[in-house]
Amino acid sequence: MAMDSTIDSKLGERHAPLTKLVLTALRERILSGALAPGERLVEGRLSEELGVSRMPVREALRALAAEGIVAIEPRRGATVTTFTREQIHEMVEVRATLEALNAKLAARRHDPAQIARLERILAEGSQLTSDDDLARISALNLQFHEALGNVAANSVLQEIMRSLRERTALFFTVNNRERMRQNWEEHAAILRAVVAGDAELAALLAARHVYSAAELPASMQPASAPASAAFTAD
Repeated sequence: MAMDSTIDSKLGERHAPLTKLVLTALRERILSGALAPGERLVEGRLSEELGVSRMPVREALRALAAEGIVAIEPRRGATVTTFTREQIHEMVEVRATLEALNAKLAARRHDPAQIARLERILAEGSQLTSDDDLARISALNLQFHEALGNVAANSVLQEIMRSLRERTALFFTVNNRERMRQNWEEHAAILRAVVAGDAELAALLAARHVYSAAELPASMQPASAPASAAFTAD
């Protein structure tokens, strides 16, 4: 898939370390859904599109493989990671548990300045429409969860959650446009519980939000699972 206008300027002409620039550009496209699970990431094509040599592309792909969002296989090269239904279920269970803890801590520690930022993100997200760019929809969704983590003020939890959010974004992103309004209604309910200091309700709503967001459309269901299967909390 050709690079879009957001990164069509040659990265080789910029002054920051090339590997970091390439890494950021590729990560953004993968997490926004512009590069789909299973899509091949050809070094030569990417280096030409980004205006860099193959070396920073190769290093960036290796770094993304270490993050779990790119898979590198002998003779096949690099592809965007795909997950089995069992792997998805396990990640969703972990993310739901940690997002619940994140919301609970945020409700206990709600800082007025951080809450104000969350409210601004919520207001902006609530104005999105299905015609908006998917990358923008996904970015605002991520900003909300990152900001909620800032309110929770636990750096260890936030580091773990950041890695897990990136991995789960590979299968959450496909739903972002279809359930956009529902996403932001659920975000608003979580924020109300946080502002009210109701830690248990905030945790419950955050966990439910993850399970709801993880319901995959039939086109994304792995072949080993029935298309009607849906995630539920055990």
